[in-house]
Amino acid sequence: MSVDISQFPLLALANTPLELRQLPQTNLTQLSDELRNYLLKTVSKSSGHLASGLGTVELTVALHYVFNTPKDRIVWDVGHQAYPHKILTDRRDRMHTIRQKDGLHPFPNRKESEFDTFTVGHSGTSISAALGMAIAAEKEGLDRKVVAVIGDGAITGGMAFEAMNHGGSIDKDMLVILNDNEMSISENVGALNNHLAKLLTGQMYTSIREGGKKLLSGVPSIKELARRSEEHLKGMVVPGTLFEEFGFNYIGPLDGHDVNGLVETLKNMRNLKGPQILHVMTKKGKGYEPAEQDPIGYHGVPKFDPTTTSLPASSGAMTFSKVFGNWLCDMAAQDDKLMGITPAMREGSGMVEFSQKFPQQYFDAAIAEQHAVTLGAGMACENLKPVVAIYSTFFQRGYDQLIHDVAIPNLDVLFAIDRGGLVGADGETHQGAFDLSYLNCVPNMLIMAPSDENECRQMLYTGYIHQGPAAVRYPRGGATNAQINDEMTALEIGKALVKRRSTKEKDGKKVAILSYGTLLNHALVTGDSLDATVVDMRFVKPFDESLVEELTQSHDVLVTVEENAIIGGAGSVVTQFVMNKRLATPVLNIGLPDKFVCQGTQAQQQAMLELDSDGLIKQINGYLNQ
Repeated sequence: MSVDISQFPLLALANTPLELRQLPQTNLTQLSDELRNYLLKTVSKSSGHLASGLGTVELTVALHYVFNTPKDRIVWDVGHQAYPHKILTDRRDRMHTIRQKDGLHPFPNRKESEFDTFTVGHSGTSISAALGMAIAAEKEGLDRKVVAVIGDGAITGGMAFEAMNHGGSIDKDMLVILNDNEMSISENVGALNNHLAKLLTGQMYTSIREGGKKLLSGVPSIKELARRSEEHLKGMVVPGTLFEEFGFNYIGPLDGHDVNGLVETLKNMRNLKGPQILHVMTKKGKGYEPAEQDPIGYHGVPKFDPTTTSLPASSGAMTFSKVFGNWLCDMAAQDDKLMGITPAMREGSGMVEFSQKFPQQYFDAAIAEQHAVTLGAGMACENLKPVVAIYSTFFQRGYDQLIHDVAIPNLDVLFAIDRGGLVGADGETHQGAFDLSYLNCVPNMLIMAPSDENECRQMLYTGYIHQGPAAVRYPRGGATNAQINDEMTALEIGKALVKRRSTKEKDGKKVAILSYGTLLNHALVTGDSLDATVVDMRFVKPFDESLVEELTQSHDVLVTVEENAIIGGAGSVVTQFVMNKRLATPVLNIGLPDKFVCQGTQAQQQAMLELDSDGLIKQINGYLNQ
């Protein structure tokens, strides 16, 4: 149910940026307050990303007030912070549907609105995209302004620097707004963040500069040395120097919650030529005290009561992320060579306890997936045992490093790949649909897909002691309710487990279902319905060739089931094996179709794609009846 707009009289008058721009500037402070309250009430009813949006309310209002959107382009980086943008761009009354099936996209999406100028979801893309748009505007002779909004977490990624280096060198008209809240999802790390956060006062800098010049004014050679020292000092204490070296005109830092100050500054900057950067200081969770005090906890929230001071307690159910986190602590207690690496996803990957218990073995590489992978490779070269915890879709960014820096030299790096398969509400940009495909074709890889939480724990241990690169791929959430064995036991590489045997007589069609990952539960229900053999394949690479060959001799049809793209997935390798061996058994590959999967619950997505038990039964029967 949507929020009653009558409670927000000014916001009711600003359903679109055109309507917003009709309001007197004196009303913008009250409008910002109403927008923040509306956002809070909406997200508390729908769930979604909250703290980031609370921090960008005034900035969003100012941008749409000053710039002629959608003619002028605003590119949001990642898009966690873009809920206020959606509210002001004719989607206010649909905000209660965000992240839900057939509802609003969780991030800016070009298919959804003309105000969403770029489809986003992963960090560090905004400056590159904005530069491309600025080049296009100049080429076409359009009087169009282009703005990229990027956070201080996202700007630590290499792609942002590549874009700034290019943008400054070709001198195109564009504005980059650095939204500095000293946070990504976790706290920011790295030298750049420290540089931005530790701003020295202008008075201090001026006194050092002027005092030094006065003292040394009578000594020309030393005076020149002092001038050079001033430049070095400036580079150390003034954040703009870094960006100016890239060729950007730096302005700031500015209070990001002073909407009128933002409007006036943006009006002035709108007319400036060349690449500009505006440094804006904001507070994540601004205006809602619980989110201000706990911006990490309130980054992504379930449905909650905003009048209370805490979020609903978690169910406490075991998730695959928790299994990984527990295993990591247990393994680190046994082996001080274990090094845990995350690209800024400590909380999401279940590494909080590990980071606290083993701080010397914990490394947050910031939002820099390429670096995280090669960091692990460097550690492995020196006989350490790196474990890289990374989301499936984020791992895509480190693919070259996986091939070149880990797989070719055959280094002992374990990848704990979270969010494999369908992830639910985050939609197209976050579905872990491709990892089995892009990993399968890489030589030297050991790839495992657990069917339950205990199998995940044992696979992590198996991959850890394995000589060479290994990956354990598991889904978001959990709740298979498997009994977890604290004792760690290495699995026999490449061996599958037969979980159910068909009892069909010789005159019936015997089906063998080869299941990868947590779809095993649906496969077992399907097996009971069709009296099919069901196999927990466990290993994607190498897979159990001898068992597959045996099954082709005793069954009429093989069916592979996986929550991964059918093209290039685990099933395609089985099909290739059967064909190359000239085994005359047909193979049906079931998995994710050749299309991007929109947001919804994981159960809804499985049902829509016929990956639940009903869908599997329907697909297999359809194939048998052809």
